[in-house]
Amino acid sequence: MKKLAALLATFILVATSAFADTTVKVDGSTTVLPIMQKMVEAYMKANPTVKFTVSGGGSGNGIKAIIDKTTDIAMASRKMKDKEFALAKEKGVNAKEIVVAIDAIVPVVNPANKISAVTLAQLKDLYAGKTTEWKALGGEGPVVVISRDTSSGTYETWEELVMKGEKVFPGALLQASSGAVVQAVSKNKNAIGYVGVGYLDASTKGLTVDGVVGNEENASSGKYPISRDLYLYVNGEPTGEIKKFVDWALGAEGQKLVKEAGFVPLKKK
Repeated sequence: MKKLAALLATFILVATSAFADTTVKVDGSTTVLPIMQKMVEAYMKANPTVKFTVSGGGSGNGIKAIIDKTTDIAMASRKMKDKEFALAKEKGVNAKEIVVAIDAIVPVVNPANKISAVTLAQLKDLYAGKTTEWKALGGEGPVVVISRDTSSGTYETWEELVMKGEKVFPGALLQASSGAVVQAVSKNKNAIGYVGVGYLDASTKGLTVDGVVGNEENASSGKYPISRDLYLYVNGEPTGEIKKFVDWALGAEGQKLVKEAGFVPLKKK
């Protein structure tokens, strides 16, 4: 019996090895994370021999991982910088950029806040620490500024499009994820934060910017002033299971899930 059990165990091991699953590692942006979670769930259901591990540590971490060859796909809510492309090349990595969706970064306040609209100039003053009381915008109470941390692609896009290169002031409360920003704003009636459009829910109130709503139509057209592309980065031209997944993600099924996640699908060519 022991011999039979041993032979059976050996057979199971060999059989498992013969039909071993392919595992694809994905790391990076917490903004892209809800899209990726929906995609991999649907893709694995249709392709049971392919497994994914997905973690959202921020765009900077994802880009570092693709450069260091510790991930197969990096999620990013910003473009890789020239110095990052150069470092990748030094390490033998040919970082290929793939736009997977479109986003609008929406400033959010607590639903108890009277404010419903801001201008880019007002947002800059709030995040520079120059406007410290809501009464300057028609509200009440002191302003509590919530921001993403500096490893975040959303932070860098905010710095570029809203702050115009000026730094977010040191008094801002930094959060490690978009979900944490939503939670912090929902619990503080004086708070303001910013998140990708897919993170909007009833626990916060989205503000219009320069009179424009951050929605699918305005983000897709570029009318909304804080719009951006969302990216995947891979090492070289995708092949094998990574190519199959990327092609699927950019196709009708994948882009349908972009919309289901609350973000903006790519325009049909």
